[in-house]
Amino acid sequence: MSTQIRPAPVRKSIHVNATPEHAFDTFANGIGRWWPKTHKIGPADLDRPIIEPKAGGRWYELDVDGSECEIGKVAVWEPPARLVLIWQLTPEFTYDPDLVTEVEVLFTPEGDGTLVQLEHRDLERLGDKAEAMRETVSGPGGWPALLQLFAEEAKN
Repeated sequence: MSTQIRPAPVRKSIHVNATPEHAFDTFANGIGRWWPKTHKIGPADLDRPIIEPKAGGRWYELDVDGSECEIGKVAVWEPPARLVLIWQLTPEFTYDPDLVTEVEVLFTPEGDGTLVQLEHRDLERLGDKAEAMRETVSGPGGWPALLQLFAEEAKN
C-alpha cells in the first residue's frame, strides 16, 4: 500500500496600508481593479473577475464580449475579517464543478494597517497534478504577484 503525500497548502501574507474594512472591500468587491487582465480562463479578453458579496455567491470572470466563465463560489463572507472562496479550476485552468479547493483570506489589524493572510488548501484533490498546481499558484506569477497588486490598490 502506498502513502500519498499531501502537498502543503500555499500560504502567503502581506501587510496592507489600509484598515481591515478597506482591505476586505478592495480584495473582494474591488477585485476587478487589481486582478491582471492576463489571468483569465475564457477565450475572450477579460473585462473583470467578480466575487458576489455573500456566502453562496458566484466567483466568475466577465469577459469583454459579455461571456462569463465560472471560477468557483463564495463559501464564507465575513467582512471585514474573513473570506473563503471555493476555487474550482484544474491545473489547466479550466472550470470543474466537481473540484473543490479553498482559498481563505484573513484580514487582521496590524499596526497602522492590516495583515492579509491567504491560504490556498486542499490541493491534494487535484490528484497527480497537485504539486504542479501548487508550484504554479505559489510561484512568481501566482498568489505572491496577485497579493502585491492587491496591496498597491488597497493603499490608503
